[in-house]
Amino acid sequence: MTFFSILCALLIEQLKPLRADNQIYIGIKRLAMRIEAWCNAGQVSHGRLGWLLMMALLMLPTTIVYWLLAHYNLVFLTFAWNVLIVYLTLGFRHYSHYFTTIQFALNAGDEAQARRLLAEWTKVDTVAMGSSEIARLAVEKALVTTHRNVFGVFFWFLMPLGPACAVMYRVAEYLARAWNEPDHMRNEAFGQFAARAFYWIDWVPVRLTAIAFAVVGNFEDAIYAWRNFAHRWAEESRGIILAAGGGAMGVRLGTPYENAARFVPLDAATADLSGSEADELPGEQPNVRSLQSTVGLVWRALLLWMLLLLLLSGAVLLG
Repeated sequence: MTFFSILCALLIEQLKPLRADNQIYIGIKRLAMRIEAWCNAGQVSHGRLGWLLMMALLMLPTTIVYWLLAHYNLVFLTFAWNVLIVYLTLGFRHYSHYFTTIQFALNAGDEAQARRLLAEWTKVDTVAMGSSEIARLAVEKALVTTHRNVFGVFFWFLMPLGPACAVMYRVAEYLARAWNEPDHMRNEAFGQFAARAFYWIDWVPVRLTAIAFAVVGNFEDAIYAWRNFAHRWAEESRGIILAAGGGAMGVRLGTPYENAARFVPLDAATADLSGSEADELPGEQPNVRSLQSTVGLVWRALLLWMLLLLLLSGAVLLG
C-alpha cells in the first residue's frame, strides 16, 4: 500500500499541483506564529515546548484517523488517507515553475528575467549575478528543495504510522526555517531546538538522498566531493546534498567562502582561487546545461526511490 500511495500522490500532483500558498499551509503557518507568540520567552526550553505542542496538534489527529481506519480494516479509506497525506506533504511541483522559467530565460539570453525570478524564489540579492551564478544558485536551490519536499518525505512515510511521520518531517523542516531564518528570529534561543530537532530528523534521509544522487550520477565524483568538500558549508545537511549532487552531475557547486564553516576569511587567503581551493573541486562551472542535468538527476533519483519502494513492498507482500 505504501508504494501505491506514493505513486498515486505523485500522479495526482503532476496533474493537479498543490499551490505553495494553499489554505492548509497558510493555516499551519498561522498556527506556528501563534505558538511562537504564546511560548517565546527567550529560552531554549520555551522553543522545545512550542515545538512539541506544534507536533502534537498536527500529528495526533493524523495518527488517530490512520489508526481508526486501519483498526476497522477500512482498506480503501486507509489508502485514500495515505494518498491525501502524501499529496499534502510532498512538494515536487511547488516551486518547479521557478526553475523551469529560469531555465527558459537563460536559454533565451534574458538574464534580467532570470535574476528577477531567482530573487523571488531564493529571497537573495541577484542584481550583480551573471548567468553562471544564476545557474549555480538555481541548481543548489532545486537540489535542496527536492530533498526536503520529496525524498525526506518518502523516508519518513515508510516508518510506522507513516502519515504522521511524513507530517512530522515537513512541519519540522518548516519550523527549523520559520523560527530561525527571519530577521527577528535570528540568533534567538527560541528556535535552537527546532533547528537541532530537524538536523537529527533529517540525518538519515539526507545521506540516503546523497547516495541516490551518487548511484544515478557519476558515483566516484559524487562520493569524492561528499567526503572532501561537504564540510565547506556551515549547514552540514546542505553541504552533503550539494557536494554529492554537484559531483554526480560534474558541476562545481558552492564557493570556498559561501556559507563556509572552516575556511579562513577572504582577506587572509589567496585572492585568486583559480589555482587553489576551486581547482580541487570536481566538475565544471555551472551553466545553462547544468539546469537540464539537474532535472535529469532528480528524475533518475526519484525513479530509483520508487524502484526500491516497489521491491520493498513486494518483499513485504511475499513475506
